[in-house]
Amino acid sequence: MDLIRHLRLFIVVAEELHFSRAADLLGMAQPPLSQAVRRLEREMGVALFDRSARQVRLTAAGALLVEEARELLAREERLRAVLGRVRDGELGTLRAGVPPQTPARTLHALLSACAEEFPGLRIDLQEVDSAEQVRLLGSGRLDVGLVHHPVDGADGLVLGPSADTALGVVLPRASRLARLPEVALADLAGHDLFLPPRATAPGWYDRTLEICRAGGFVPPAVRHARNPEFLLGLVASGRGVAFDDGRVAGKEPRTAWRPLTGRPLILRVSGVWPEHSAHPAAHHFARIAVRAIMDDIPPQPAAPGAGGDDDRSRPWSVVYPPSAPPTAR
Repeated sequence: MDLIRHLRLFIVVAEELHFSRAADLLGMAQPPLSQAVRRLEREMGVALFDRSARQVRLTAAGALLVEEARELLAREERLRAVLGRVRDGELGTLRAGVPPQTPARTLHALLSACAEEFPGLRIDLQEVDSAEQVRLLGSGRLDVGLVHHPVDGADGLVLGPSADTALGVVLPRASRLARLPEVALADLAGHDLFLPPRATAPGWYDRTLEICRAGGFVPPAVRHARNPEFLLGLVASGRGVAFDDGRVAGKEPRTAWRPLTGRPLILRVSGVWPEHSAHPAAHHFARIAVRAIMDDIPPQPAAPGAGGDDDRSRPWSVVYPPSAPPTAR
């Protein structure tokens, strides 16, 4: 017996105390309604209505069941609403991976937007490189991620929305190349190159070196640096160059960022989640994350000497906005 359905029918009869009117309200014939109430009585083992008089009355058991049934039906509605929110990805926990190099501002924007759009959803954010994200997504230990293209081993995964960022080169500020408005890959010949280890994003690593070779830049040595701050220190010390979107170089006045001629290096980051049994909030997270990345892409720095002032003579301009220099002390 469908108890919930029978209780709903019973409540209408109990409120009307008239089987014919109740049947009209329910849009059904009276005999099936009477049969449903009698079946409920048999199931409960008590009489719910006193039918001995001309007027239908609730028995003591019926009056008690009215209150209990209303509470049960209200709980059922609340349960359906909660489970609906879980189904739609508005409640529960979402295990999400982001690359270690993700800027703090992007993370703040991402988590703030998720909290605003899905206040009941807990984001378990994990710092995981692209290759490891793919493995965790495949094993079911991660619900959604942000990975660098090209993506290796993505069978069974959905690649969702993406954000593209043009990379430039991070140079020692004393380098002669820092005097140029933009730098060709061939101009970097003779410089060592700093990259994250290949294991973190094999596809992107190989693609980067392939583009460098095609552009006439074959670095004498490729050195590895996981931490952006460590990479920045190595470049600042004159040990080589690195590729970045400009945010890393902006933290260190002893480095300079210059666009690459022709914009040959485009870093694409995509949201990714399992194709089957996907978390209902995975595509929402990916959409919000890509929007946060796009909003945080820095504008291309002005060329040296723009506005009649050579920024090489003002190293603090990479820390302070040019319109608001630090107060002299």
